[in-house]
Parts: sequence; structure tokens; C-alpha cells
Amino acid sequence: MPKYTKKNLSDEAFERLGEQFKAFSEPMRLRLIYALMDGEKTVSELVKETGGLQANVSKHLRMLLEAGIVERRKQGLNSYYSIADPSIFELCDLMCNSIRGRLTAELDSFSAARSSATA
Repeated sequence: MPKYTKKNLSDEAFERLGEQFKAFSEPMRLRLIYALMDGEKTVSELVKETGGLQANVSKHLRMLLEAGIVERRKQGLNSYYSIADPSIFELCDLMCNSIRGRLTAELDSFSAARSSATA
């Protein structure tokens, strides 16, 4: 297992960290982050891409904005959203690869058990 260096964090830092992780706890917010990974989009584009309702998408974008995960740029009548911190891409890659690995292991285990049962 790789060695990690523990950081000294203040209570405020833990509060902010908790808020950031809370933002990742909702599947619609994860869909929005995923949709923004290929660049800036309007609310209408995000509604279309995620299949969410406009009011729901706007609510989740507001939470992501407050958590500092996305940023908003207004131009005319449109608001454009984008990922505020590029480290989000690394975090998403890390978690997606971890989940992919676990799902593959579960599938392999299931296939092996099934093969044993039919032999």
C-alpha cells in the first residue's frame, strides 16, 4: 500500500472538505460534473445532456457553485458553467478507476462461482 503523508488540518478545513464531499454524494451532481468534464455548458445544455428537469439541474448547480466545484460565467441571458478546479478531473479518474476495478473483480468472482456450480 502506498505511503501517504497526513496533513495537519484545522476544523475549518475539515468543514470545507466535508462540504466538498457532500457535493459529490448526489447522482445528479455527479452527472453534472461528468457533463462538464468536456467543457463549459449552459443550463439548457446540461438539462439536455443529463435528462434532468431545469429546476432540479439549477438547484444542483447552485450547490456545486457554493462548494467551489463549478464556476459560473454570465453572458447576456445565459449562464455558462464549468469545472472550477482541475483537480476534480483527477479525483473523478481515481474514483472511477477504483469502482471499475471493484466491479471487474466482482464480475470475475461471480463468473468463477457460476462456472464452479455448473461443473
